[in-house]
Amino acid sequence: MSRPRPRSLCRTRHRLLPSVLAAVLAIGLLPAAPAVADPAQGVRLIGVRTLPHGLDFAGTTVGGLSGIDRDPRTGEYVLVSDDRSRHQPARFYTARIDVTADALGPVELTGTSPLTRPDGTPYPPLSVDPEDLRVDPWTGRYYWSQEGERTAEVLAHPSVREATRTGGYVWDLPIPATNRMTPDAGPRRNLGPEGLTFAAFGTLVVSALEGPLLQDGPEATTERGALSRVTVQGRSGPVLAQFAYPMEPLFAAPVPPDGFATTGVSAILAAHPADPTRFLVLERSFVTGAGNRVRIFLADTAGATNVLGMRALTDDVRPMRKRLLVDLADLPLDTDNIEGMTWGPRPRSGERTLLLVSDDNFAPTQVTQVVALAVAKAAVPRTAGTRRLP
Repeated sequence: MSRPRPRSLCRTRHRLLPSVLAAVLAIGLLPAAPAVADPAQGVRLIGVRTLPHGLDFAGTTVGGLSGIDRDPRTGEYVLVSDDRSRHQPARFYTARIDVTADALGPVELTGTSPLTRPDGTPYPPLSVDPEDLRVDPWTGRYYWSQEGERTAEVLAHPSVREATRTGGYVWDLPIPATNRMTPDAGPRRNLGPEGLTFAAFGTLVVSALEGPLLQDGPEATTERGALSRVTVQGRSGPVLAQFAYPMEPLFAAPVPPDGFATTGVSAILAAHPADPTRFLVLERSFVTGAGNRVRIFLADTAGATNVLGMRALTDDVRPMRKRLLVDLADLPLDTDNIEGMTWGPRPRSGERTLLLVSDDNFAPTQVTQVVALAVAKAAVPRTAGTRRLP
């Protein structure tokens, strides 16, 4: 379901999208960038804030925070909960979070709104699975991703949706056929489009699947990684390209051996507002008996195979290149289930601030954290510097 756009935005989009489309489709022809040594140089911890478990705010339970974005219009932050309307209706929060080069201030919640269906009503329990949310740099509205559902009884497609600033439904962007749920293909359960970002000054919408499609091979193990997919589309809908993203192997074996273990892409973020090809990608893992591990990579679509229309990935596909930006295990930080990531304000130090948020799964054994990092300019250069993994 679509909705008319303001004419001024339509005229601007028509001028920008042809050049953006040409750039996106050409990136598969670019040469590979040189490898870069010292992958984790230039990232330091500013601070951590932990919200009380089960915090009540405006009649809702604050938890399940799986996405965060900074609103340039207000300077506040928007955080989406992945509550599938189990506790209260699917929703997002707004918050004030002061960040400087040396300190992270308290998280002050300022509002909450439900995400609603086309008829204006809240989503019923288990009918939607919000995972990430971004502020549209053109309109101030929100784009949000949800993973859909796969069970023996239900096949519900994932989606990327636009909402008003109060959570009202606007429209669904089209998704690639490969990302749709069918009995033997498409996203695995809870491994759909987890990450979302704008790129190229808002002309592109980029989403990342948390894990491999059923037809793209098994999930990661301790011996080998897996291939997820990153989708690039115009803000008005057309899907322009899709790329394979190489995920890391599991960092440890579960204890006991049949214990739960998972790894996946939980957030993606444009490296710079103008850049259509380079992204920060957050890989989050949990292994029973070993805990969490969170790593952020700088990934590049330049030179990668455009796999759009390819039902299943083949051995000759060239995935995106990436290099490690930071392993949170190297910082003085007790890491929980980090799932959201956004750029914050630029402090006077000349660094960039990067804010992360954790999803406590509404579990008393987990915590809701907001983490602030300082990223040196040299750590995310304006020129490509990534490597292809073997």
